[in-house]
This record gives sequence, structure tokens and C-alpha cells, in this order.
Amino acid sequence: MDGFKRRLSDSVQSRLSITLSLAILIVALLAGAFAFISALDEAHEMQDESLRQVAVLFDRQHMTLHYPGAERIAGDDEESRIIVQYLADSADATGNDDVSIPLPFPVTLADGLSTLNIAGENFRALVRTISTGERIVVAQEADVRDKEARESALRSLLPFLILFPVLLLVVGDLVRKLFRPIATLSAEIDLRDQQALHPIDEQHLPSEVRPFVVAINRLLKRVAQAMETQRRFIADAAHELRSPMTALSLQAERLAAAPLSEAAQHSFVPLAQGIQRSRNLIEQLLALAAAQSVSPCTETPVSVHGVFRRVLEDLLPLAEEKDIDIGVESVEDAQVVINELDLFILIKNLVDNAIRYTPAGGRVDMSVESVELGVLIEIKDSGPGIAPEEQALVFDPFYRSLGSGESGSGLGLSIVSAIANRNDARVTLNFLDETNQKGLRVSVLFNCAISLAN
Repeated sequence: MDGFKRRLSDSVQSRLSITLSLAILIVALLAGAFAFISALDEAHEMQDESLRQVAVLFDRQHMTLHYPGAERIAGDDEESRIIVQYLADSADATGNDDVSIPLPFPVTLADGLSTLNIAGENFRALVRTISTGERIVVAQEADVRDKEARESALRSLLPFLILFPVLLLVVGDLVRKLFRPIATLSAEIDLRDQQALHPIDEQHLPSEVRPFVVAINRLLKRVAQAMETQRRFIADAAHELRSPMTALSLQAERLAAAPLSEAAQHSFVPLAQGIQRSRNLIEQLLALAAAQSVSPCTETPVSVHGVFRRVLEDLLPLAEEKDIDIGVESVEDAQVVINELDLFILIKNLVDNAIRYTPAGGRVDMSVESVELGVLIEIKDSGPGIAPEEQALVFDPFYRSLGSGESGSGLGLSIVSAIANRNDARVTLNFLDETNQKGLRVSVLFNCAISLAN
């Protein structure tokens, strides 16, 4: 019950459906009661008219009466029979029940219709003075008349009983259809990428919902402006820092070539490493700002193997420094429709992470294959892997796994996630060895048009 009350208070559709259903129920009850009473009165009027027609027929055809004895006549129904007798003969009635005729009607009855109790039974009686001057009474048991009238009135309610549930179903379906554009709009917004802040189309929405959607569009515009301002600030700050950091790096290189004492050399090494880390951070901040940009990029079919070769050229010295076996497993190439720089940055960051977190003497493999849903790129390494509870966190900016012992900015996977979201790709992390929970397999599925190349 609490769940129903909560749903009723939260859902406009439920409230509208229940309100309309209650309104239909009330109208149906009122209409049914009116129809029942009208049909009952009409049935009684028709029955009274039948008594009048019998009296008129008796008078027009100058009939004479012969009261039957105890004999039974085929088709005679005691409950529904119509009795005709002279009113004056009521004084000669011999019984106190409605079996024998004549019945003991009061001889003082006035002409017209009346309801009487005769011998313990209610009768509807019509008294009429015929052309000969005699008075006749035409009567029928009232209980039978009432029963037939009620049955006739109940039959008039049958359309209401049939149409009421049908109308409820129709109303429920109409309400669902009226709210369908809102549900469709909700699903469309829910499927949007986190970077997709373009306005919602309000042209085909109901006028009652349109002001709300217009307000959402204004909010989306403000959010897009705020995000663009933030990205511009990061990019501008990184650009401003790039020149002095480059100068510092050059000065450090010159200083490294100069003769230094052992103490100075010992102090210089962490300084040079800090400068290098700062340069890497600035480069990754620029890459993240570019990846999160909503500005359109030129997309062309890009050879994945060609990108693999460029990544190997850049990162092979780092892999050789740690004695890591790095290479491409797949034989067949595949093409992805994407901005070439985006694909290069994505793969380079994944391979760079794999090299950094794989112990010396380990292995890093790259592969690509065409699957039913698109193109699947995988980067596998023999490192420690990422714990399941951290797999969702590693895509956050500046998040780094504790205890890894590796230096870095924590932006690599954030850049990968931003590029994947912008290109309708899906990134998943799994252990390379599920049994021992070792190694890392990063899978990137591109749901775009592809073409195969040998």
C-alpha cells in the first residue's frame, strides 16, 4: 500500500489515470442509475398500457365473460395471467385466494389504475366502464410485473457493464500514449554521452512540457559554457606553462652535461625527474582538454596497424629500458572511422600505462579484430592488473592506484575515457588471467563502420 501511495503521489500519469477512471466510474454509476430507473418506469408504463388495451379490446368486441372452473388450460401461467372480470361480480367471490375467479375486488373502486392487496397478493388493477354501462376490472399480479420490469431494466444496463471496463482500458492506453513522448525524451537524454550538451528538440513535444524542456536547454547551454570555460582554462594554463617548462628542461640538459660534484649530481637527478614529470603532466593536460572538447574533428578511415606502428616508435625505448617484450599479436588489420590523432592518443596512453605498470621482463601485446558489433582493440600486459573495486575509479582525473610505485599524473585513462565517449566507443577492464587475477586486458570496442584490410 505504501508503494502504491508513493507511486500515486510521484506519478502524474498514475494520478491522471486514476482520476479519469474514478470520474468514469461516477458518471457510469449515475448514468446507470438513471437508465435503470427510466427503464423500470417505462416497463411499468408498458405493462399498464397492456391492461388498458385488454380492456379496450373487451369493450370493442363486446365480449362476454364465463368464469372458468377448476380445469387447466395449456399455456396458462398463474403468475403472469391477466384476469378480466365484472367488478360487480366481486361480491359473488367464493374464495379468499387468487386461484378462483372472480376475485374479491372492492366494488367501490373508481375507474383507473390502482394497486391492491387481494387474498394476500398484490395486484395491479384497471377499472373501466364499458359501453354497456357495466364496469370491468383487468388485473395482474404485481410481483410478476415488478420482476419482469426489473429484468428489462437490468438488460438496459448491460451496455454500461460492457463498456465500462473497455472504456477504462481505452483511457489507460490513451494516457500512456499521451505520456509516451516524455518517456521517449527521457530515454533519449539518458542515452546521451556525457559530453553531448546540445539542445533538446522541443518541436514535437506537448505544449505543457515544452517550457520545461526549454528551461533544460538553457541549463544545458550554461553547463556547456561552464565546461568550455574550464577546458579553455586548463588548455591556456598548460600552454602558458609549456614554454617555461621547456626552458627549464633545456637548462637541465645543459646542466647535466656540465661537470658537477657528486653532491650536486645527487641533488640534480630528482630535479631533472621533477621537470620531466611536470612536462608530461602539461602535455597530458593539453591532451585531456582536447579530448573533452566538443568541437567537431575530421573523421576518416584510419588503419589501426598504422597507429600501432607509430605508438611502437614512440614507446619502444621505454619498453626496452624495462626489458619488456612489446608487439602486435593480430595479423589482419582493420580500419576505424575516427580522427587519427584521437586514436593515436588513446592507444598510446593505454600502451604507456601498460609499460609503466608491467614489471621488468614482462610482456605487452596489442591486437585488433573485426567483430560483429564493430572493431575491437585490445591492449594486454602481464602486470598486476587493476582490482575490481578500482576499475571504475581509474578513469577519474588524477586518480592513481596506491602502492604501484610508478610516477605519473593519473590522467592517462581519463584521456582514454574522454576520447572513447566522444567516438561512441566502450572501454572495459578485465584481468588477463582471471583465475589468478593477474595481468590487465583493456578492450576498446568501436561501434562504427569499418573496412577490412590485409
